[in-house]
Amino acid sequence: MNLALRLGSVAFLLAVWLAGSQLVGPQLLPSPQTVGLAIVHEARSGALAFNLGVTLLRVAAAFTIAMVFGTVIGLAMGRIAVIDRLADPWLVILLNLPALVIIVLAYVWAGLTETAALVAVALNKLPITIVTVREGARALDPSLDEMASVFRMSGWTRLRHVTMPQLAPYLAAAIRSGLSLVWKIVLIVELLGRPNGVGFEIGVAFQLFDVTRILAYALSFVIVMLAIETFLVQPFERHVSRWRIKPA
Repeated sequence: MNLALRLGSVAFLLAVWLAGSQLVGPQLLPSPQTVGLAIVHEARSGALAFNLGVTLLRVAAAFTIAMVFGTVIGLAMGRIAVIDRLADPWLVILLNLPALVIIVLAYVWAGLTETAALVAVALNKLPITIVTVREGARALDPSLDEMASVFRMSGWTRLRHVTMPQLAPYLAAAIRSGLSLVWKIVLIVELLGRPNGVGFEIGVAFQLFDVTRILAYALSFVIVMLAIETFLVQPFERHVSRWRIKPA
């Protein structure tokens, strides 16, 4: 039933797309068939796989950096009041600083380099991870900490068996929200200052007013990210939340 609903939704979207193409004209909105043929052409040339791969590597690298540092900082802020008070103003600044400003400053200060691109993306993702993990750290059960102290657990054992299982749902939420943000920011970073990737190809197509190519790369990347969400993120989220009692 769920699969039938999803397929019906996709069919409806394609029908609306086709109708819109006929209404406004193929120059403004190419038909699904035209975009599909463009995807096949880019795939056969090898350009699609290369640019998708480059973009996905940037997404993975920036996402990993932001998750690691965000988890450490968020856990420290949630558990230690002094660190929370000291870091909170910086967190508020990062939360409200526009992504474009961070990207432009990174390129101005560090040049049009891969490092600058990854740092810019990670900084945009970092505050969301910190906020989510901090809330999870504040919600930790103190009785479990007391139990760990009674049994004289080492720091690593306590982190692995007491803290991380409680943080897992919050980490899953940070992963889902962060991943959807990171890949969007990566495309902007590539558009502004990288010589390859999906964002770069979309920028070139924009300069040529090639709507078909824009949609081809955008749709291809959306399909890949939907696959990651469906087969990696959602199963992980279900796995870490399996202990929760479902309502009758």
